[in-house]
Amino acid sequence: MNIFLIIPAYNEASAIAQVLQNLIPLGYSIILVDDGSSDDTSGIAATFPIYTIRHPVNLGQGAALETGMEAARHLSADFVVHFDADGQHDSREISVLLEPLLAGESDIVFGSRFLGNKHPGLGLIKKRILLGGRWINYWMTGILLTDAHNGFRAMNRVALNKIHFTQPGMAHATEILTSVRKYSLRYCERPVHILYTAYSKKKGQRISNVVNIMFHLIFKKN
Repeated sequence: MNIFLIIPAYNEASAIAQVLQNLIPLGYSIILVDDGSSDDTSGIAATFPIYTIRHPVNLGQGAALETGMEAARHLSADFVVHFDADGQHDSREISVLLEPLLAGESDIVFGSRFLGNKHPGLGLIKKRILLGGRWINYWMTGILLTDAHNGFRAMNRVALNKIHFTQPGMAHATEILTSVRKYSLRYCERPVHILYTAYSKKKGQRISNVVNIMFHLIFKKN
């Protein structure tokens, strides 16, 4: 089976080497999409045995993921996993997300930091906004997940061929639920850890961005 990890990266030169060093021993194929970085993210990635694609300009995480997914389609991927480049995700939990797919129980598996009380370090305000975002997603898509915007997810070939991101930025996290509903894809959630460090918090989207995403999606729906 061809299992591909898709890593969208933007100015991750200080973190990407460690992330890739943790992933390489697992034996998965890796597609890193450098989304127009101004640092040496691509140069560092090129020293590893992975596929590296570079956007000439910064387009946003949704666009980077779509580029990686299109490459995975051409490479006949059976399964893909979305994995962040900043070290927030635990490489040991990739198998947790793949398990329902390999068992044929789901088409897409969403990681959730709110299952099993695994969200240490998440600020109270951001936690409330993310939990509130669940209901915005539910209003827009009819799907109520426990975590509104978690980039750690996995899908099989059926979902990969059905899901195409048109939202270039972070709003793709809601767009994916629209596709799940539209194509009646089987889905489930699995608990995952998110490692909050000073670096990942600095790189992560600000609370204002979460609010902007919600307003954008509501405006688009109306």
